[in-house]
Amino acid sequence: MTNTDATAEVFLTALKALPKPERDAVLARIARDKDFARDLRDLAVISSRRHEPSRPFREYLSSKIKK
Repeated sequence: MTNTDATAEVFLTALKALPKPERDAVLARIARDKDFARDLRDLAVISSRRHEPSRPFREYLSSKIKK
C-alpha cells in the first residue's frame, strides 16, 4: 500500500466512524467546495468511461480539428 493509499484509508475510516449527521455535513461541505466538486465530477467521468478504449492524444486532436 502506498502512502497515498494509506492516507486515503485513514481519512475514509475516520469519515465512516462519524455519526451520520456529522458525516453528511462533511460530505455536503466537500460537495459545495468549488475545487472539490470539480474533482468529484472529474473522478465520476473517469470512472464511468474507464471501460472505453484509449487513443492517442494527437488522434483525438486531429478528430476535433476536422469538425
